[in-house]
Amino acid sequence: MSSEIDYSCTTYYCNAGWKELLSHLSPYSWANWGIAIGLGFSVVGAAWGIWLTGSSLVGAAIKAPRIRSKNLVSVIFCEATAIYGVILAIILLNKISEPKDKVYELSDEWDFATFYFAGYGVFWSGCSVGFTNIASGISVGIAGSSCALGDAQDDSLFVKILIVEIFASALGIFGIIVGIIQSNSAQFPDA
Repeated sequence: MSSEIDYSCTTYYCNAGWKELLSHLSPYSWANWGIAIGLGFSVVGAAWGIWLTGSSLVGAAIKAPRIRSKNLVSVIFCEATAIYGVILAIILLNKISEPKDKVYELSDEWDFATFYFAGYGVFWSGCSVGFTNIASGISVGIAGSSCALGDAQDDSLFVKILIVEIFASALGIFGIIVGIIQSNSAQFPDA
C-alpha cells in the first residue's frame, strides 16, 4: 500500500523556488538588507580589529609600558572602519523614498525597472562596503597587533609598521568610495 503525497504547487501563492522568491522580494527590503549588511559588517570588522590590536597592546604594555598611549592609533584606525559603515548607511538611507501613493499593488505604468535597480543597487553597495570593511578591520587589527609587539621590542619599528597599518586602513576608504559610486544612480521612483 503506497500513499504518495503531492507536493506540487497548486495555489496562486505557491513559491516555485529561490528564483521566484528573490525576484519577488520588495526593492525596499533589498535596500534595507544592504544597509544592514554594510553597517553590521563594518562594526564587526572594527570590533574584530580592536580585539586583535587591544589584546596585543595590553600584553606588550606589560613589558614596555611606554607603548600604551602611542599605539592607541591602531585602535583609532580600527574604529574608522565602523565610521565608514555609518557614513554609507546614512547616504543609503537618504536614497530610499516611499511612493506618494500608498497602495497595496502598484499599477502597470509603475517604473518597475528603476524600482528594482534602486533596490539592488543599494543592496550591493551596502554589501561591498560591509565586506571591504570587515577585511579592512581585520587587516588593521593584525597590523596593529604586530605594531604593538614590534614597538615593545624596538622603538624604531613603530613608524615603519604604522605605514603598513595606514595602507590596511585605506581598504576601508576604497570600499566606501566604491559603495558611493555603486549607489549613485540608485534612486527610488517617487510617483
